[in-house]
Formats: sequence, structure tokens, C-alpha cells
Amino acid sequence: MEQLPTSPTAKPPENVRLGILSMLLAMALMTVMNALAKILAETYPLGEVTFFRNLFALLPAVAMVAAAGGRSCLHTDHWQGHLWRAIVGLASMVLLFWAYHLMPLANAVAISYSAPLFLTALSVPLLGERVGAFRWGAVVVGFAGVLIMVQPGAGMLDRGALVALTAAVCYALAMIAMRQLGRTERPVTTVFYFTVISTLISALALPLDWTTPDGHALALMAAMGIAGGGAQYFSTRAYSLARAVVVGPFSYASLIYATILGWLVWGDVPAPHVIVGATVVIGSGLLILYRETRRGAVPPPAPHAARPGAGPVRTA
Repeated sequence: MEQLPTSPTAKPPENVRLGILSMLLAMALMTVMNALAKILAETYPLGEVTFFRNLFALLPAVAMVAAAGGRSCLHTDHWQGHLWRAIVGLASMVLLFWAYHLMPLANAVAISYSAPLFLTALSVPLLGERVGAFRWGAVVVGFAGVLIMVQPGAGMLDRGALVALTAAVCYALAMIAMRQLGRTERPVTTVFYFTVISTLISALALPLDWTTPDGHALALMAAMGIAGGGAQYFSTRAYSLARAVVVGPFSYASLIYATILGWLVWGDVPAPHVIVGATVVIGSGLLILYRETRRGAVPPPAPHAARPGAGPVRTA
């Protein structure tokens, strides 16, 4: 799942082609990171894999800071917001890595696409946003797609599906934190402090369970971290080059990448119900994205243009 950055500053002119290419590259790098995490989690403790993912992601994060102007972009007065974003984001990362270990890569990625649905539902109590019938309808349809994928039965959900769903909820909370930080913080600031704080927090688990990596494993861990940090960089760049409604749908390319990689490396082929459910979830996510973009593009009415006695306009 890519990070959707927000920025209080004005955006430069669009470059749609480069924005789409940046998003496709970001999703390719994210899929590589996920696959390496799945491979490494078969031998090394989950906390250790998470730590090295964050540690080596510091390299792209520092590069982002340098490209954005250096130390000047690191100033913040919102340490609590960055800490909370790092905690829920790290929880989502650990749970996703666990889900990749428990189930086929494409299945876990497909279930993780339910995060925007949880985001819409949670934005009402946590952000005070007003969600109309259109978006609620998209959420209901999307959750129907989730049920198709996980197929709850007499034994309810299997452990992998439950872990992936919990990861999606945590990521929705992280996106809410990013929305709040985006009102005052630059995307590069949020990415940098998330990486630093996540590295420090994940280091706390190392004394509890540690397996010394050999040279080959350390190289894979470095590649995983750099790929993850690179995915953050290119997704941030994609949203700065083109509108979310243009580049956002290309984030779903990660499911195609994960399916191909899962088949090549592990011989996994998604079951038909996973493909059908993922299609429903992706469709509902695209509807929500389209509606969100339309809402953001419509300026509020001027005070003098309001009709006397007219109530507030309700948007979906």
C-alpha cells in the first residue's frame, strides 16, 4: 500500500506521463519489498526483518530530504502527530509482513486494498468528515468484495486473512494521521520522521528475538529497505506530478505485480474468488477516489452567492 501524501503548498504544473511512470515504478518497488519480506520472514524473526526494512529505507529518505532543500524541511511542531503516525504505520507494516508469511502474496495484497474503505468509515468519527450516500454505497460494495475474498464460514476467517484485515485497519489509521499532518507538514517531512521513528521503535524488539544474518540475507534486507524507501519516494513524486484521480488507479498495478511474482517464485495462483473479490474492492476504491477528487476540486460557494435560508450543501 502506497502512501498518499498531502501538501499544504501549491503544486507545480502537471506531468501526467511522468506521474504515471513514477507510480508504476513505486508499485514495482513495493512489490519487490513485499516479496523480499516474505522470503526473509521464513528464516528471520519478523521484528528483525521490520527493523532492517526501516533502517535501509533511511537512505532514500535522506535523499528525499536533500532533494527537497535539506534540513530546512525537517522543522516540525507536531511531534505527537509524527509519533502516532509512525506507531500505527509500523503496526500495519509488521502485520502485513506477517500476512505475507501466512498466505500467498497476491491474496494479502488484495485484502490490503480494503484500507481506503476503512479510511472512509473511520473519517466520520475521527476527522468529523461528512460521508454521503454515494461513498457509503461504495464502502458497502467494497466490504462485500472483502467478504468474497476472505470467505468467512463456520470457522470464520483464517489467521492470514485476519492479520491482513487488521493491517488494513492500521493503515487506514495511518492515512488519517497523514491527512492531519498534511495540513501543516510537507510530504518529505512526514516520510522522513516515519522512517526514523519506525527504525528506533522496531530496534526495541531486537533483543527479544535475533538471528544473525549472513552476507546474502543482509544483502536481501538492504534491497528490501531501499526498495521500500524508493517506493515511498516515487509514490510521493507521482502525486506531486499529477492529480490523485490520474495516478491513484495505477497503484493497483501492485496486485498484478504480486500475482506474477507469487507465481514465478512460489507457484501461487490466486483462486477465482480472490480475483472476483479484489475486482470489487478495487472498483469501489476507484469510485471513492473519484468522488474524493471531485469534492476537492469544487471550490466552496462564495458567501454572497448563497441563497437566503439555504442549508449546508451535503456532499457524498
